[in-house]
Amino acid sequence: MTMPQQPVHVTAAEISRLAGVTRATVSNWRRRHADFPAPAAGADTSPLYDLEAVRAWLAAHGQTKSGSALAELRTLLRLRQGTAIAHQLLPFVLAAVHGGRELMPLSDDALADAANQAVARLTDLPGGSTPTYETDDAPLLRAILSSVRDEGGPAVVDVLAERELTDSNSPGALTTPRRLADLMAALLRTGDHYPETVFDPACGGGSLLDAAGRQGATELMGQDRLEVQALRSTIRLTLSRPESLTLVRAGDSLRADAFPALEADAVLCNPPFGDREWGHDELAYDSRWTYGTPSRGESELAWVQHALAHLAPGGHAVLLLPPSTAMRTPSRKIRTELLKAGAIRAVIALPPGLVVPLHVGLHLWVLRKPLPSTEAEPILMLDLSEATDDDAPAWETLTSTALTTWRAFLNDSVDFEPIPGTARAVPVVELFGDNVDLTPVRHLHHAPLDPAESSQRAALLLSELSQGHAELGAAISAQRWGSTDQPRTWRSALVSDLVRGGLLAVLRAGPATEKQRLTDEHVALPMLTDRDVATGSRASGIAADHQIGEPVIVAVGDVLLPKAIASRERARFRVADDRDAGALLSGGVVALRVDPSRMDPWFLGGFMLTEENLAATSSLRTHVPIDPLRFKVPLIPLEEQIRYGSAFRELHRLEEAAQRMHELAAETAKTISSSLTGGGLAPPQH
Repeated sequence: MTMPQQPVHVTAAEISRLAGVTRATVSNWRRRHADFPAPAAGADTSPLYDLEAVRAWLAAHGQTKSGSALAELRTLLRLRQGTAIAHQLLPFVLAAVHGGRELMPLSDDALADAANQAVARLTDLPGGSTPTYETDDAPLLRAILSSVRDEGGPAVVDVLAERELTDSNSPGALTTPRRLADLMAALLRTGDHYPETVFDPACGGGSLLDAAGRQGATELMGQDRLEVQALRSTIRLTLSRPESLTLVRAGDSLRADAFPALEADAVLCNPPFGDREWGHDELAYDSRWTYGTPSRGESELAWVQHALAHLAPGGHAVLLLPPSTAMRTPSRKIRTELLKAGAIRAVIALPPGLVVPLHVGLHLWVLRKPLPSTEAEPILMLDLSEATDDDAPAWETLTSTALTTWRAFLNDSVDFEPIPGTARAVPVVELFGDNVDLTPVRHLHHAPLDPAESSQRAALLLSELSQGHAELGAAISAQRWGSTDQPRTWRSALVSDLVRGGLLAVLRAGPATEKQRLTDEHVALPMLTDRDVATGSRASGIAADHQIGEPVIVAVGDVLLPKAIASRERARFRVADDRDAGALLSGGVVALRVDPSRMDPWFLGGFMLTEENLAATSSLRTHVPIDPLRFKVPLIPLEEQIRYGSAFRELHRLEEAAQRMHELAAETAKTISSSLTGGGLAPPQH
């Protein structure tokens, strides 16, 4: 592995990333400094600069400390020919994590030798061959050392793998989000002890195995068709779960099973969906198809049987599958055989938005490898497709309901107490219909409704609706507006001028490439997202699912704006109250923190999203980026600001009251309609 012995050229954009400055700053350097390196290649409109000359200039002008190590690593990777560089460099991350301080001061020759010795000691790496490094590789190795020091090993692993994953165009490149991975792993706990050996035959970046490790698994085994993913999983799991035995292999699990004799205690898997090239023709007579040979369009049921084949008797598996797996006609015979054998224990319908494809509510199938004496038991049908909050997944409710219901079902599947409209233990005989449809919602209508409870619920909702109507009427009555003889005009100032004058500060969550990472304390906080600001909901984000650097904690009185809006007509702001305070600001939200002795926050928010400001920001109608520093705000005395702020606050209350009425009316109609059709309520006597 030798880097080309030719000048390395970089663009102005790459210089800005290396130095940690904006493109405009680089343009200023070019104009103001006669000694700035002249273009070495490219065209007049897109010049390229010699990387070493640029580095020397940055060092001479004191700009070396502001750049991001990850930015330089990305630049060097881009300049490297080919995409297989990740296979060569990923093993070195382990050496960088465990011995970076000793390696950094070495000369280029010594660093290459030390890197070779370090990776030679590694065993059980996917791919078989051990990479080697030469002196010319020292810049890349040093960039990895610096990035590991600043950002940590997992972040560097992701950067090294990202280009090859992007170029691969494979569904295996997708990642299971942490909250979903934790839920799937938690469902494997079916007794007093967590399974020791957990296998993922389509492990991707290792998120499901990592979740199993957090639950208590001590042997983590996986396979992935992409070699870079198998290597990435190995490195990440070695770093995050050093106490566990990790063994990951590269290759197509269905066509080239790397663990043919493995009988794991448990299996977790998020297999690729809709893969018509899964190997139907060459695997037509495979011994794994105990319950029937999947058709070409039924790759998901090939993965289901592959998982069962790798389970020890009595062991459980949890797979994330598209809803069509539960109902497609060609696979009804396989579903029938799975049910007869007692291999399916639960089907859990999830809300949309958890993972790609975001518009589809996926299913979790909980499977069990049948014992010789296993008899068909009831199947848990659990519908959590409505576990959302303002169209975003309600993770706390979703996780709590899924685990509590599953454990209650495990405790007594025969006498399981149904949850009307949500969960029911369905006898297997009821599932043998024309299509053997395992969609949960289709099997919940048998749960009897309590007439008294239905009537009480309807009365309560109607009472809340009446109260909401009164609140909306009060909000409307409060709207009293004065009139003016002539349209008012004001002297105005840019927000950027107000910032320089100390009247307010513009706060943003720092980019994930900065040195400061989220602490455990910050990760535990709810995160206020741009969706929350747009819908008026409370903080619904999960910090662990977002990548930000410098954290910003929301305070009462902060004016909150999304960084971008879908259209000017849908622009909304919010002034943080006690319920928002303490939340973590997401990267999609900007907070304006005012000096209350000099500026009223509601006044500021009301004048921020005017048509004039939005028109000045962008000429686009379908996507409007928000740049508050360019917005104009009237210059008026604080007493008058408070008057305007009070007016904007009343308008905000009116909008909130109308939105609550809309949501409550929809819930009331849906609940009463379900009770009428389910027999819990009767229509009125006329």
